[in-house]
Amino acid sequence: MPRGLFITGTDTEVGKTYVAALLAAELAAAGCRVGVYKPAASGCAVASGDGPCPPGTLVSGDAVALWEAAGRPAELDRVCPQRFAAPLAPHLAARAEGKPFDLELLRTGLDYWTARSDFVLVEGAGGLLCPLGEREMMADLAADLGLPLLIVARNALGTINHTLLTIEAAERRGLPIAGIILNTPAPRPNDPSVAGNPGEIRVHCSHPILGEVPHGGPLPESVRRWVRGLAG
Repeated sequence: MPRGLFITGTDTEVGKTYVAALLAAELAAAGCRVGVYKPAASGCAVASGDGPCPPGTLVSGDAVALWEAAGRPAELDRVCPQRFAAPLAPHLAARAEGKPFDLELLRTGLDYWTARSDFVLVEGAGGLLCPLGEREMMADLAADLGLPLLIVARNALGTINHTLLTIEAAERRGLPIAGIILNTPAPRPNDPSVAGNPGEIRVHCSHPILGEVPHGGPLPESVRRWVRGLAG
């Protein structure tokens, strides 16, 4: 098994893909063969044919962003092998569309990337407690894949609670946590919590806040140094 991270979020739309793509680009620039894997995605669009996907096929914009950032390694179709149109939890989207949802493929789909990568980035859907069926959650998949978690949190009002709940859910399941990145997914000039959130989270948890990514901005130097250490 190569080195890697399982990137999870404190909610949906917190910037997991944006941060993961920045990490992929940084690793690739450091000379790593980067594998990118999103086991399942919902809310996918139908490809028009203007991009890398054949027209009429379902395309995950997140998967394309990861693949592009990593330098277009191997086959795009392998980045996200299970894609659904409905904006629901993946198993519910599959049910709504009358499609199978393959729990085993969620796990074995990573094998393609581990065989040809020095470092793999796996991006989960939603958060750790996003359901993957009646008996499984995203946390179960993370445990089976065996990669340390990188938690991406939205730097906005409410993130202290969301971040600490995510950490608690991970710790209760024995999932290792590599660190936390705070992402500001949209300008919030009137949100006074942004400046104080990192310090308050540090008070209540023992896991490192690796850095803060401003809206649409690059990785801070603290995170870049950390990533270069991962590239080893």
